[in-house]
Amino acid sequence: MTAQETPPPLPNHSARSEAAHSKATNTKAKFTTVRDELNQSLAGHQKLIERLLVAIITGGHVLIEGSPGLAKTRTVNQFAQLLDAAFARVQATPDLLPADLTGTNIYQQHTGTFNFVAGPLFNNIILFDEINRAPPKVQSALLEAMGEKQITAAGKTYLLQSPFMVVATQNPIEHEGTYPLPEAQLDRFMFFVDVAMPTPELEHQILDIVLSESQIVSGNNPVTTIHAVLNADDIQAAGQTASTVFISDAVKDYIVRLVTATRGYGNAGDEARAVEHAASPRGSIFLARAAQARAWLNDRDHITPEDIQVLAPDILSGRIILNYHAQARGITARQVVHRILEHTAVV
Repeated sequence: MTAQETPPPLPNHSARSEAAHSKATNTKAKFTTVRDELNQSLAGHQKLIERLLVAIITGGHVLIEGSPGLAKTRTVNQFAQLLDAAFARVQATPDLLPADLTGTNIYQQHTGTFNFVAGPLFNNIILFDEINRAPPKVQSALLEAMGEKQITAAGKTYLLQSPFMVVATQNPIEHEGTYPLPEAQLDRFMFFVDVAMPTPELEHQILDIVLSESQIVSGNNPVTTIHAVLNADDIQAAGQTASTVFISDAVKDYIVRLVTATRGYGNAGDEARAVEHAASPRGSIFLARAAQARAWLNDRDHITPEDIQVLAPDILSGRIILNYHAQARGITARQVVHRILEHTAVV
C-alpha cells in the first residue's frame, strides 16, 4: 500500500442496525395507529380488531359470525381503508357462480381473441359477506385462493399478490337460507370470531358514535376521510419481524397439548368425547404464528401462555365439529375449547 492509498472503510454495522431498528419502530407505530383509529370509531370490537391485525401480519384469514346489524361489515370496511391495498366486497347469494369470484374470458370482437377479465379475488383484501349462503362450487373456488394463494380459471393458474386476506362473515346457521361450511373450508381460516350482542352501556357508545357521524355529514363540517396508514412493505416487514418472536419449548408443548386434547390425548382428553371432528395440525401452526404476532403487537419479544389462552378459543373453536349427542345437549365448540383450557396445565 503506497502513501497515497487509504484503506477501505469498514462496514458500519452499527448504522445498519440503527436503521433497521428505526424501520421496525416506525412499522410498529403504524400498526398502533391503525388499532387506535379503529378502536376510536368502533365500539366494543377490540378483540375483532386485534384478530384482523394478527391475521394480516401472518397471512391468515378471518371468519366472523354474528347476527345482522353488529357492524361486522363496517369494521372490515374501515380496516381496509387504513391499508394501502386493493379491496373488494362480495355478497354471497345462492345463484353466485365461481366465475363471479375468479373472473372469466371475454371475447374481444375487434381482435377475435379472448381476454381474461380478473374477478374480485384478485384484490388484496376480500370481504365475503354471508359466506354460508354461497353454493358449494363457489366455496371451492374460494378454497383454492385461501389455501394456495392462487386461482385457476379457464385452464390457467394465476398467482395472487401479497398481501391476500379473506374476511368472511356468516349469519348463525339456524337462520333461514344458511348452510354449515365444510370442514376443509373452515380449516383454511385462522380465526373464528363470534360477535355478540352489545350490552346496554356499549349500545350507548355505539349510538353516540353513529349520531356524531350523522351530524358531521349533515352539518357544515367536512366529512372526515380515512387515509391509508399501512402499505404492503409495512405488512411484509411486520410479518418477518413477528416470525422472529421467541417461542419456548414449554410454550410449544402447551400448544400441542391443547390441540391434541381435541383428539382425546392428555388430561383434557375427556372433553374430546363431545368431538366428532378434531383439530388438525394446522391448529397448532396457526396458534403459534398468531401468538407471535400478538406478542409483537404488544411490544414483547417472546410468547407467554396468556397469548395462547387468549387466542385459542378463536382459533380452535371453528376447527372442531361436535357429535350429535353434544349438539343435542346444546354444547358449543367454544365451550369445549374453554374446558380444555381449564383442564390443561400450562407446564
